[in-house]
Amino acid sequence: ASGHDVVEAADGDAALAVARDAQPDVIVLDLVLPDVDGVEVCRQIRMFSDAYIVMLTSRADEVDKLIGLAVGADDYMTKPYSPRELSARVGALMRRPRTSGASASLAPAGPGAKRSFGDLELDPLAREVWVAGREVALTRIEFDLLDSLSRRPDMVHTRQMLLELVWGPNWIGDDHV
Repeated sequence: ASGHDVVEAADGDAALAVARDAQPDVIVLDLVLPDVDGVEVCRQIRMFSDAYIVMLTSRADEVDKLIGLAVGADDYMTKPYSPRELSARVGALMRRPRTSGASASLAPAGPGAKRSFGDLELDPLAREVWVAGREVALTRIEFDLLDSLSRRPDMVHTRQMLLELVWGPNWIGDDHV
């Protein structure tokens, strides 16, 4: 009704294939999918696309919202929802210019993109960090924390978000680690 061409996908794998083939401007993504969950789909889409992503899901917990936004979603709506509100949010996203590439130093970086902050350089694929041209040895946790924080340098990360992103959703232990 709003004049958009819509392509549907029934599961996470199909969503990834459609996102690659159709190269959509906006993706409306559920977190609860039959094979690959929406968080992982969002994370993978961010490796090859700068399409706007709206999470539309029944998961209403603050942690779910924070994780969805941290992995690359541009907006998050919970069910039940108003189709008119969804259309308005998509319209609002489409009015904003999408920043991509090196010109957007504060734009969310994809999981595999090299990132630089002053003298600090980080290569997520090689799991290497340099400061002023010298390689820095980091533990797995130290690297994962730096990687997670540098993907969204403009965003405040809560302790719970970092626990989920670095230690994983099933981690049990002191949250002051």
